Amino acid sequence: MTSTTAQTTAGTDTTAEVELLIGGMTCASCAARVEKKLNRMDGVSATVNFATEKAKVVHAPSVQVADLIATVERTGYTAEEPPPPEPAPETAPETPERDTELDALRHRLLVSALLAAPVVLLAMIPALQFDDWQWLSLTLAAPVVVWGGWPFHRAAWTNLRHGAATMDTLVSVGTLAAFGWSLWALFLGDAGMPGMHDEFRLTVSRMDGASTVYLEVAAGVVALILLGRYLEARSKRRAGAALRALMELGAKDVTVLRYEEGGHGALSDGTGGGVRPGGREVRIPVSSLAVGDRFVVRPGEKIATDGTVVEGRSAVDASMLTGESVPVDVGPGDRVTGATVNAGGRLVVEATRVGSDTQLARMARLVEDAQNGKAEVQRLADRVSAVFVPVVILIALGTFGVWLGVTGDTVAAFTAAVAVLIIACPCALGLATPTALMVGTGRGAQLGILIKGPEVLESTRRVDTVVLDKTGTVTTGRMGLQAVYVAEGEDEKELLRLAGALEHASEHPVARAIAAGAERQVGALPAVEHFENVPGRGVRGRVDGREVAVGRLYDELPQELARAAREAEREGRTAVVAGWDGRARGVLAVADAVKETSAEAVRELRALGLTPVLLTGDNRTVAEAVARHVGIDSAHVFAEVLPEEKVDIVRRLQREGRTVAMVGDGVNDAAALAAADLGLAMGTGTDAAIEAGDLTLVRGDLRVAADAIRLSRRTLATIKGNLVWAFGYNVAALPLAAAGLLNPMIAGAAMAFSSVFVVTNSLRLRAFR
Repeated sequence: MTSTTAQTTAGTDTTAEVELLIGGMTCASCAARVEKKLNRMDGVSATVNFATEKAKVVHAPSVQVADLIATVERTGYTAEEPPPPEPAPETAPETPERDTELDALRHRLLVSALLAAPVVLLAMIPALQFDDWQWLSLTLAAPVVVWGGWPFHRAAWTNLRHGAATMDTLVSVGTLAAFGWSLWALFLGDAGMPGMHDEFRLTVSRMDGASTVYLEVAAGVVALILLGRYLEARSKRRAGAALRALMELGAKDVTVLRYEEGGHGALSDGTGGGVRPGGREVRIPVSSLAVGDRFVVRPGEKIATDGTVVEGRSAVDASMLTGESVPVDVGPGDRVTGATVNAGGRLVVEATRVGSDTQLARMARLVEDAQNGKAEVQRLADRVSAVFVPVVILIALGTFGVWLGVTGDTVAAFTAAVAVLIIACPCALGLATPTALMVGTGRGAQLGILIKGPEVLESTRRVDTVVLDKTGTVTTGRMGLQAVYVAEGEDEKELLRLAGALEHASEHPVARAIAAGAERQVGALPAVEHFENVPGRGVRGRVDGREVAVGRLYDELPQELARAAREAEREGRTAVVAGWDGRARGVLAVADAVKETSAEAVRELRALGLTPVLLTGDNRTVAEAVARHVGIDSAHVFAEVLPEEKVDIVRRLQREGRTVAMVGDGVNDAAALAAADLGLAMGTGTDAAIEAGDLTLVRGDLRVAADAIRLSRRTLATIKGNLVWAFGYNVAALPLAAAGLLNPMIAGAAMAFSSVFVVTNSLRLRAFR
């Protein structure tokens, strides 16, 4: 992954942004400490994410990256900028390192578990306790506590030297205390005597301290927490898999066309888009591709970068980027996106965006930024984690003192204090938000939903009104032939064939819609002779020996055609009369077609408790016809709205007490998207709209808006569920441990389970449909 260093200028203020990889963090309180130290620097604003192990830092020009790294290192952790991307990486740069870390952790866990298992069994089952069993337990437990628990002890010592305490401090102090007590009892007390027997208890009880060993606690807790760490690390890796898969989607190399005359191959044969013959095909890395290059995409190959088709027709499978399973037909003039797959014929594409400007790269940046950010609920968890460990140590000391004072039993007091230390680790608290965010945003990217940041999730919960721009959002944004009415005794196919042929010679949008509709229904169209454009009234010409006219060139219409024309206009369509040999033969109804999925999308938005509102610059007749078609009440239609008035409509709804989501795709929607409480930009729209939106819907399907809101709400609900569990677990468990109702090993198992539960709960978002 690349470091994102950006310059932001506002007047005379300039800031830079850098991303750092942070090493050595083991819990949420580690992340809170690093963040606190960085934010204490003048001109620095930092966010540290424990789950992604990254710090996103905005700093003044006077602050050097080396200063930031030095501050992190003084805090007891490591920091570095991510390595630059390789020209054509086979895998994400961080993958090998992460695999090595996971392998090392798995090795430490397996060895510790194999050694700890007999120790725990011997302690729990008195029947297995042979003479001198305790010395075998010591032999097996010692490497587990020292070597298996070394990461905890090392981190605790590092933090101690910096005057801090983290989760590792609790684990290290707890296990070393249990191990130290056992050594004292074995070498200086009675526990080392042959024939000594011990009983495993779930709760604290009075017993002779000199004959009591806690080797099963020391070894068992280390093994259980290593298991929790391993499952957590593996789950975090799975949680980030969607982003890594997204970044690895792109093609590695590409076949470009080169010409004798030089240049990038952007040469035309003069016929309107064909590639000049004789271009030499050269295979190059995708990183060497430049804007303007023309490249060949054969069937089954990935399209190397964003571009425009200049030759060939095919179907493109965009399911990897958009989640849409149906391939899209493309031809000359159509835009295609890098990393999608050519499922049909040979294409020649002219590159329009390369490198970090492509839609794939922008998607990856959006997803990564969202994963690195923090929702408001996470900031509360961070503040709690920062003070939690010192408070727990005080509670443990207090527990020891109270038990000792009330019972006079050192063993019981010690056991209760160790249980408090071990059960209180705030791991689950630190993982609650980032893991859910990683999985939720990654799953969104797979479905063609890009969430810009975690604060967006908060907005989706409150939204109660959704404003839909008509053109390009509810409708296709292109004129299409919607209906054909023929006079009595006339043949519909003949009408389409002759009218379509005449309109094919015209450049008017309505004419193009009729010609395309006719071509779809009747196939190839005949040639036109003596074509003539009659300004303001239509076109006429000779087709197959007949004098054909299309438009408003007929003064009188048969009664059924006049009625059909009125009906079409009532529905907001443009009625065009077609005929030949001086007589009107039919009416063709043309309109900006409503997308097939828009009515279903409106139903889904209503099911989410949202009130849909239609917003358009078209006249009220057209607007109300579209609203009726998709199921929006006429009272919620705003028609004949100028682009600059769209913001006013959004603000008016907000003044009425509504929380507004806006869905749009054009430049004229950008301001309204920014003004809305939640902006959803159609990814098929303009860059301005996408930049202004909070959520980007890669597909041009309005149903994805409902999916986006559902996914955002589900992710937020998962975060809140995780936090309720993490807070509730600690609040409930601490008093139980302090009251002596938990054996320290049971406490260790519960603590490990807590972290695994939170991560597993987050992973359920991967099943979102």
